[in-house]
Amino acid sequence: MGFAKQERTALCNALEAAGPDAPTLCEGWMTHDLAAHIWVRENDPSALPGMVLDVLADVTAARMQATKRRWTYDELIRQVRRGPRPISVFALPVLDESANTAEFFVHTEDVRRPAGLAPRETTHDFENAIAKSLNTLAKPLFRGAPCGIVLERTDRPQRLRAKPGATTVTVIGKPSELLLFAFGRRADADVRLVGDDDAKAALLAQ
Repeated sequence: MGFAKQERTALCNALEAAGPDAPTLCEGWMTHDLAAHIWVRENDPSALPGMVLDVLADVTAARMQATKRRWTYDELIRQVRRGPRPISVFALPVLDESANTAEFFVHTEDVRRPAGLAPRETTHDFENAIAKSLNTLAKPLFRGAPCGIVLERTDRPQRLRAKPGATTVTVIGKPSELLLFAFGRRADADVRLVGDDDAKAALLAQ
């Protein structure tokens, strides 16, 4: 089983355990909304542009609502667990692994952490896979950061400069926790910040 399949299973299990009306770390979304997001992202091309362009966000929201009406919550989770339709680009194993491992990990924690659950135990190989995703994602995710950013792993001596700056904050943690921080889960990621106090406060407030 690849890491994307592993994280898909973890996400579906978390959604099932939480029920349809549980809070998530995605602002304004309950678990039913998050399940609908996952399905339309993989299977509804008309919804994809609105995930990137604000001007089309209403289209994506409408497609998510239609998905929630189409299936019950339990049915929707079964659809997500089954995986993307054969015609979806996410059905390609290489794209599934590269695009979904990080996505599903973050969304699994979006469900788990509001319930007070501790971070999951992860393997060294999984953390290395997430670190590869960070190498690609960190710079665009931190483009708007109010200071320079360095990401530092705690499980091995490795640092990544995500953004240059006159004032730099170093974010220290496992790659999986650094990924959560990079995706805006600032208050919920298990990381330590080192740097100027004002810069740290501005970064956390972003």
